[in-house]
Amino acid sequence: MKKEDSYQYDQFNTKAAEQGVADAQYNLGKMYQCDDDNGVTKDYKKAFDWYTKAAEQGHAEGQFNLGGMYYNGHGVPKDYKKAVYWYTKAAEQGHAEGQYKLGFMYQYDDDNGVTKDYKKAVYWYTKAAEQGHAEGQYKLGFMYENGDGVTKDYKKAVYWYTKAAEQGYPYGQFKLGNMYSYGVTKNSEIAAYWWGKACKNGNSDACRNLKTLQGG
Repeated sequence: MKKEDSYQYDQFNTKAAEQGVADAQYNLGKMYQCDDDNGVTKDYKKAFDWYTKAAEQGHAEGQFNLGGMYYNGHGVPKDYKKAVYWYTKAAEQGHAEGQYKLGFMYQYDDDNGVTKDYKKAVYWYTKAAEQGHAEGQYKLGFMYENGDGVTKDYKKAVYWYTKAAEQGYPYGQFKLGNMYSYGVTKNSEIAAYWWGKACKNGNSDACRNLKTLQGG
């Protein structure tokens, strides 16, 4: 975007944002959050302020990004509980990335604003996965493979790993190769296929497994 166009875009968003237009408030927040090539100087505090205005109007993207500001301590002191609050607001509106982020937070440790809860992690990963979120699909497959928050089910693990793998997600491809190596009916040809895909996408574990399988 040319400088003069960026300036006009900034002015348009500012006027609309000041008039209470949530999309414009979100857009301004994003402009201040990102780099300096969009007509404004990066300013996390201003980004936080505009995201807050958008989020309080129920803007799902604004809520998610506001959660991220609290999570990372950008423009505001780090506060995981407030991050969870805003991620939840976004997730409840069907925001797939917000759903994934909540699943991630519930899956892992107790130091990030929530108490570890595998069932809640599965709940939110499922929501994200059903919307086609590749990382959510991979994580849901992982939960089924390991029986975390659900009954262990290799078939469902394969189903969700496949969904992620078909979107080109390398961890999903790697894990799918593993499942065909030991987790479901063994098929070294299929295992090699998915490890090969993952290896090309930069997964070193898949490269190593493929090399071993091929007798290298």
